[in-house]
Amino acid sequence: MTSVKQDEQRVIKIGCASGFWGDTNTAAFQLVHLSDIDYLVFDYLSEITMSIMAKAMMTDPNHGYALDFVSRVMSPLLNKIAEKKIKVISNAGGVNPLACRDALQKIIDEKGLDLKVAVVLGDNVLPKHTELLKQNVQEMFNGGALPAHVASSNAYLGAVAIRDALDLGADIVITGRVVDSAVVLAPLLHEYKWSLDDYDKLAQGSLAGHVIECGAQCTGGNFTDWRLVQGFDNMGFPIVEVSEDASFIVTKPQGTGGLVSNATVAEQIVYEIGNPQAYLLPDVTADFSQVHLEQIDEDRVKVTGATGRAPTQQYKVSATYADGYRVLVSFLIAGREAPEKAQTIADAIINKCERVLALRSVPPFSEKSIEILGIESTYGSHSRIQESREVVVKIAVKHMFKEACMFFASEIAQASTGMAPALAGIVGGRPKASAVVKLFSFLIDKDQIKVEVDFAGQRHPVQIPTGSADQAFTQHPVGEVAVYQGDEIEVALVEVAHARSGDKGNHSNIGVIARKAEYLPWIRAALTEQAVADYMQHVLDPDKSKVIRYELPAMNALNFMLENALGGGGIASLRIDPQGKAFAQQLLDMPVKVPAKLLEK
Repeated sequence: MTSVKQDEQRVIKIGCASGFWGDTNTAAFQLVHLSDIDYLVFDYLSEITMSIMAKAMMTDPNHGYALDFVSRVMSPLLNKIAEKKIKVISNAGGVNPLACRDALQKIIDEKGLDLKVAVVLGDNVLPKHTELLKQNVQEMFNGGALPAHVASSNAYLGAVAIRDALDLGADIVITGRVVDSAVVLAPLLHEYKWSLDDYDKLAQGSLAGHVIECGAQCTGGNFTDWRLVQGFDNMGFPIVEVSEDASFIVTKPQGTGGLVSNATVAEQIVYEIGNPQAYLLPDVTADFSQVHLEQIDEDRVKVTGATGRAPTQQYKVSATYADGYRVLVSFLIAGREAPEKAQTIADAIINKCERVLALRSVPPFSEKSIEILGIESTYGSHSRIQESREVVVKIAVKHMFKEACMFFASEIAQASTGMAPALAGIVGGRPKASAVVKLFSFLIDKDQIKVEVDFAGQRHPVQIPTGSADQAFTQHPVGEVAVYQGDEIEVALVEVAHARSGDKGNHSNIGVIARKAEYLPWIRAALTEQAVADYMQHVLDPDKSKVIRYELPAMNALNFMLENALGGGGIASLRIDPQGKAFAQQLLDMPVKVPAKLLEK
């Protein structure tokens, strides 16, 4: 199955209709009806999602997957997908991919269609948990011990099993946990028969997956220069057109909103990566530092230059476990001195609750967070707002006992009549306690995982390359650093760069891309590791945080890794921004010195 360009060069077109569980259900319809894609892929899973699905499966053994993928997305489109011979790959299987397959197969049969569905199995490591407890497994980032009880435990599989499923003749492939980019790399392995040790092609194919895995984030969504983007109400979802040499073009369906430019694609490339020279995937260790972007037409960007080497011998596994309870409440405070009233009320509520808990011989809250929204409290010392007559108070607490959280929740309402004036609008009514789910990431040897494809009533074992223990490489030297001459002017970073931030567990990254190559030495001079750590100190853990800077010279970019910057990250964090989504916007206000004549150009 191929598309053909006018020059007869073969190209495979792959569209991504979901960047997370909860993304718009309209994207798949758009890609199926308004483009000529060969493959439609979906990414639904995050660590939090796996935990939610695990809980759902405990309640109902037929659940544990993305139910809306079957009922709302695929069901209305199956006839068109079959007519246009579009193949579908999705990790919507979650923790129960066979149930997902069965539900989809039922609808296919009801519609009288001849679509063959395969399932990739082997990512679920939960059955090995007792065995793993005896192996002194340690958390990848903090060295902690594996919890005795976990809700989910899944290895990030790669593209080989999906390739095998397509080779067997599957029209639709359902997986559990795979790396996000695998759903794009796999059809390229299938179509082009790339060797599994042709690491440069595997790196490029994985980069194509990385670019489109978050849906509209590469077509103008979440873009620094958002005013350049038209049609947010009809955002185009991404398509990669991949050639046999692994170069690819990023685009979107004609007539849709959004923007595909060097800048929108560059921001997505730096999103949620650590060391760009060692982007570790099950199929390849990719190096994105020499990636080159070329705007070849409106909403068409050509991407080349990713290189690769052998992958490691291990899979990353993400387990989730319960760690007490939390409760969060938000309410409005209005009138003069609103920030002071807000802080006084928030402190009083927590102090009162902890005093009563102590009288009952119950320990205090294990964590607490007070954020006054509306005075730029998330900016720390960089806030520019001195006074406001309208703020939102967000208080969150964590405790090992659910009852302590419920007691806190019951004490909020009293503040509206018994504390400082003008408390109004408790968001969502009286808050409820919910379980805190924490992430535990570790490594497992690939030979401990049995990967299979379930297809046409048979199980097919998958042969996974063992990988290499040698991951040595030479770190990029620091590029040119400007030397101040004394005639520079100070501007906000946003004047000379754009940026995007994301999360990896409790770490955050901020990718910074120079608007012009000549700005980069001045950005390097201003954004040292220490300078960024000082500027972002309000989000960093004072005891165990550090900032690491990496180079992406071909994209005129730097990537900053902020370790332990998210208050636990994900659903474990009590912060309003547990994934660091706004960190790039904060850093873009950091002052940078640049020669005036350079800006005039």
